[in-house]
Amino acid sequence: MDRLMRLVGIAVVIFIAAPLVIVVPMSFSDARSLQFPPPGYWLGYYQAYFTDVSWLRPTWNSIIIAAATTVLTMALVVPACFALVRHRFKGKSIADLMMLMPLAVPHIVIAVGYYSFLGDLRLVHTHLGVVLAHTCLSVPIAFLVLSANLKGFDRNLERAAQSLGASPVQTFLHVTLPILRPGLVISALFAFIQSFDETVVAIFISGRDAETLPRKMFDSIRQEADPVIAVISTLLFVAVLLAVIAPFAWRGIRSRFARTALPAPSPAGR
Repeated sequence: MDRLMRLVGIAVVIFIAAPLVIVVPMSFSDARSLQFPPPGYWLGYYQAYFTDVSWLRPTWNSIIIAAATTVLTMALVVPACFALVRHRFKGKSIADLMMLMPLAVPHIVIAVGYYSFLGDLRLVHTHLGVVLAHTCLSVPIAFLVLSANLKGFDRNLERAAQSLGASPVQTFLHVTLPILRPGLVISALFAFIQSFDETVVAIFISGRDAETLPRKMFDSIRQEADPVIAVISTLLFVAVLLAVIAPFAWRGIRSRFARTALPAPSPAGR
């Protein structure tokens, strides 16, 4: 039974990773469109991506918009989580439902609504409009992650700090925040990824000046299937892989330095 479960797990991993593995060699292809297996290999499409303003501008737009969305999302989610998790008030269940509503509504419906609402405010085709729309989509995901961490928080630690003379601000900075830091980091990461990968709303809201990378990729693959898309996919895959490996590498480096910093044991009898 264990062997069967291992085989099933390996099959699932291969099924999920196969498209990623195929994209990597396609990024080095010399074909004029997306083709697998590649007829030949070169680095021309990498050069085309890093030298073409029509690709670099949407990339920087996506990074700037995702970063701004992350900041705004966390500024809204953190106080909302503390209010909804730790306090009871009239209309709390409705507030919980409204926080999670964007997860239940199709993105195409949300995009049409945002287009109409932001159009009246003259924020369509602007960076601010895209940031506001992406924030509404990122809030539920960040809220779920952070609220789960906050519900498992032991408030006796805060009470102990305050009983020892710590002020509420000191308690939050030195007790609550360090314990919740992993949840805050994960929430911010999910908010960034949600904004960076979002396509449907960006098609409606973003314009030429605020064009995002997913929208540019969608337009490109719809018109000509530009192999530069495989280059971008490969770079994003490598970035995610490095982000996953980096914490483990950092722990290994810290443990190695900690071992070398320990004093050598003195010989017995001295």
